Amino acid sequence: MDNLFSIVFQHLPNPTLIIASDRTITYANTAAKSVFDSIFIGKDLALTLRHPEVLNAVDRSIADGTSEEGEFSIPGPLSLVFELHTVPIPDTQSPGSGLSFVLLSLLDKTKIARAEEMRADFVANASHELRSPLTAILGFIETLQGPASNDATARVRFLGIMDREAERMNRLIDDLLRLSRVEIDEHVRPRGQVDVIACIRNVFELLEPRAKAKNMSLTLIADHHPGPINGDSDQLIQVFRNLIENAVHYGDEGTEVRVVVEERIDRPNIPENGIAVHVQDKGRGIAKQHIPRLTERFYRVDGARTRHNSSASISTGLGLAIVKHIVNRHRGRLKIESEVNSGSTFSVFLPTE
Repeated sequence: MDNLFSIVFQHLPNPTLIIASDRTITYANTAAKSVFDSIFIGKDLALTLRHPEVLNAVDRSIADGTSEEGEFSIPGPLSLVFELHTVPIPDTQSPGSGLSFVLLSLLDKTKIARAEEMRADFVANASHELRSPLTAILGFIETLQGPASNDATARVRFLGIMDREAERMNRLIDDLLRLSRVEIDEHVRPRGQVDVIACIRNVFELLEPRAKAKNMSLTLIADHHPGPINGDSDQLIQVFRNLIENAVHYGDEGTEVRVVVEERIDRPNIPENGIAVHVQDKGRGIAKQHIPRLTERFYRVDGARTRHNSSASISTGLGLAIVKHIVNRHRGRLKIESEVNSGSTFSVFLPTE
């Protein structure tokens, strides 16, 4: 029976802990171990989960023998929201002797909370960002129906502008939907196996025609072929595509875009093992004051970097925000280095475990 209990307990879908009457953790199931970096079996619950709402609920269950419910969040780069339930378990070995354990079950409500936030953000962002191109299109339609109805030259010019504005709206909606999906699942760590080199080569094939149009070359540099990492292949391809596409877009004509892959194993200046991918361009660069805000939604850099590229208006301002959230989901880091007139380097650090 104990073996059956252990099997069932470990396969419960929700993070679940069994707490002794002295508030020490006795058991933790697999789901709990996947949520918390460290679970101290045999130690006070506060060492694993130092949250007043949780500790107070467990304390009340121990003292009064009552079931408790509540909700709490764990702050951090990826904030988590849980609904808690405690169930007192009496001592069946000695009836009447009091409480023996408390079952603490956590229901992950992060996705629901994020979905609510994303829905509100999507409506606010979409209505704000779509207003300008939509207003422009409506204005041109009115002009073409009125004063310019018989002006062939104006008609051709206005239709071209309307086409670009419609394309901008289409890309904006696609990027908003993509960002919303990424943010909803950001707290769920991917479980697949990904070959980073293969992802980059896939992106090179997609972007080769665009690079050739600017007489640019795409170069992959790697000391060796690193092993697979835990991740989502489609999302990492999206990360590398966004970064390499930006490098081609903002790099000067006739220059090289270099993608350097290195395995960070046993390097004294890097505390954790993993893979680093550096995307380097030779363009106008980015002024220092803009760098901390580049991953904000809809943040666009004014000045030489934008003026230098006639197609910069096509940008939705969401690409680096998408990159940031995907990297967060993979428990990685994004680093941006740039100097005006010297190009930029966007580095993604991904853990191997």
